[in-house]
Amino acid sequence: MALVPSGSGGAPVIAEVEMNGGADQSATTVRATVVQASTVFYDTPATLDKAERLIAEAAGYGSQLVVFPEAFVGGYPRGSTFGFGISISITNPKDKGKREFQKYYAAAIDVPGPEVTRLAAMAGKYKVFLVMGVIEREGYTLYCSVLFFDPLGRYLGKHRKLMPTALERIIWGFGDGSTIPVYDTPLGKIGALICWENKMPLLRTALYGKGIEIYCAPTADSRPVWQASMTHIAMEGGCFVLSANQFCRRQDYPPPSEYAFAGLGEEPSPDTVVCPGGSVIISPSGEVLAGPNYDGEALITADLGKTVTRYMLFVQHTTFLYPVLLYCTYSRMQLVPKDSDEMPSCADMGEIVRAKFDFDVVGHYSRPEVLSLVVDDQPHRPVSFTSAAEKAPAAKSDGTAKP
Repeated sequence: MALVPSGSGGAPVIAEVEMNGGADQSATTVRATVVQASTVFYDTPATLDKAERLIAEAAGYGSQLVVFPEAFVGGYPRGSTFGFGISISITNPKDKGKREFQKYYAAAIDVPGPEVTRLAAMAGKYKVFLVMGVIEREGYTLYCSVLFFDPLGRYLGKHRKLMPTALERIIWGFGDGSTIPVYDTPLGKIGALICWENKMPLLRTALYGKGIEIYCAPTADSRPVWQASMTHIAMEGGCFVLSANQFCRRQDYPPPSEYAFAGLGEEPSPDTVVCPGGSVIISPSGEVLAGPNYDGEALITADLGKTVTRYMLFVQHTTFLYPVLLYCTYSRMQLVPKDSDEMPSCADMGEIVRAKFDFDVVGHYSRPEVLSLVVDDQPHRPVSFTSAAEKAPAAKSDGTAKP
């Protein structure tokens, strides 16, 4: 599928195509893509346009599952302190940190809401399962969330980050046990944890207990040590791990007059890489199937179960995206035409079964009479009403579900 130059800048820069092919949902194999790309910060409509271009490209190469980074819609406020640690005044409504939060709040989305409807339409149009990192707005509180969509264009549910990290706690609320879903889909059982939640052993165990097979890990952590965590989770859970991170330069954020980067000493130059990515796909045996990529914006695609994979590397230039298809075997990389006969064939999901043969963390390798986990999966609300007239129906838990 070809990308076309943008016109006036308002519409998505994708060619209209009929996506009847690409992903065969009845197949016993899974082609998955993790997206490594930057938010258009403070511009949610433009971010959604960019998401559609990337979903279209992934679907054009046969991907059945597309996973986006943490906070792709709404943005990850890298480098911002929202005034904390400087001189924030709780009583001054004109405080700079509060004004910054007001802009960030405006870029967040309601769930459900028009942006969710549009994302669902994208999943349906391109016939993919879509896992999208967003900043969710409920009332006047923001949550770092992951939304799930199916190829029929349906919104399945969400996971809210249970434990924001460090300064994230200033701007994001806390999720609860009602949004730790694992969805039983034709591709396998899909769920997600966000960034450092993945370092919480009991939370991971909750997903293992729900039988997760395709473990999505949207993140903002680009350190090399993150790869060790992803490999460990793949082997511990006997599941495929798909970790998506943004690749960002300073120029992807608003200019210094509108957005100050803290913690870097002096203001970085526009070309400075402030998040190098590191997106990766790992098999249940701990083999790296694709990535990690630290080179730029990319679609990193793997046929789950194969050690030979491919990914798309995009070079941004004005209004064009130029795709270069790479064929990878471990650390070896060479250019291969998109229509090459050397493209890897799909593999079945049997590697999960093989991985569980000698280690099933919530099965034969568990000792529930010694160690066990109880998960409170009920929603916890700050206000509830007990009278029959005012009592609101309990929110449906985003637990294990079939689309």
